[in-house]
Amino acid sequence: MRLAPIALGLLMAALLAARTGTGVHAGAASSAQATRFLGDSTPPGAAWLKGNTHTHTTNSDGDTPPADVARWYKAHGYRWLVLSDHNVFTDPATLAQLVDSTFALIPGEEVTTSFKKAAVHVNALDITRVIAAPKDSTLLGTVQKTVDAIRAERAVPHVNHPNFLWSIDTTTLLKLERDRLLEIFNGHPTVHNAGGGDWPGMEEAWDVLLTRGKRMYGIAVDDAHHFQGEFAVNRANPGRGWVVVHAPSVSPRAVASALDAGQFYASTGPVLDDIRVESRTLSLRIVPQGDFKYTTTFIGTGGRVLKTDRTLTPSYTLSGTETYVRVKVVDSGNRPAWVQPQFTTRFVEQRPR
Repeated sequence: MRLAPIALGLLMAALLAARTGTGVHAGAASSAQATRFLGDSTPPGAAWLKGNTHTHTTNSDGDTPPADVARWYKAHGYRWLVLSDHNVFTDPATLAQLVDSTFALIPGEEVTTSFKKAAVHVNALDITRVIAAPKDSTLLGTVQKTVDAIRAERAVPHVNHPNFLWSIDTTTLLKLERDRLLEIFNGHPTVHNAGGGDWPGMEEAWDVLLTRGKRMYGIAVDDAHHFQGEFAVNRANPGRGWVVVHAPSVSPRAVASALDAGQFYASTGPVLDDIRVESRTLSLRIVPQGDFKYTTTFIGTGGRVLKTDRTLTPSYTLSGTETYVRVKVVDSGNRPAWVQPQFTTRFVEQRPR
């Protein structure tokens, strides 16, 4: 993975601090203590439940009414859905006829504000009423106030498409507090997931944040607006990105809590039916689809590839220097899935500023 100059500079500073013991990793576990994963806190009886946290209807700038949008997702095997219209609360009670043991609606909103030319969009998951969009005199302040307003409602925030209009840079994301979720893939055709020029792509930015000691989980979403007419790469159609939570139920609180805790994987194609975290080993099981083949990479500090595995049961055992390990699975159709970073005893979370 080739890092853009800004991301590379941030990573070099973090790695130098880690070597000299003056940065976020000062005081990490000594070599005398074996490095191990911190463990999996998934609730007993959890199941893998596919859903989408970001989609739009005619309640804001989508082309299809809420009931029809929900029907699309239900018909395509999703277990839960967040209707996230801009600064609108769509009460799931108004769509109660669609909810049953196979499908749930999670109340949400895309809290939408701005700073100068920057678009600040933060999804709120499991809300009870509309959350007013705040303003501030700085970009960081605007994003932070939005996150804080969501947390004040005991809801869960996730920062949407930072590269849309090149709005939210990695330095701002690093300074943000009380956020855990970041869109690393957004299915809208204008959000620049891969970055460009000297602006890093979302995976590069994710590794910068993780390397600097920020505990962050990556979401894939549709950001669908277009359910009518042609399904094409230049339109914001559904079915492009999703998350699969490991939760005991599809209740709003169970789903939101699982996301906030990183108990999920994100995908644009590959399906997993097991992710196992043991003391020193991280392993997963890929569900084969058709004649697709799969390449799995285990990724650590600085975005460095730790191991490549081409089996359906890839695994990685800690060497002893890792602070986190995340996993990317890519099928032969070039569709990726991302397993959330698993942190080790050497990881030291950054302190709030």
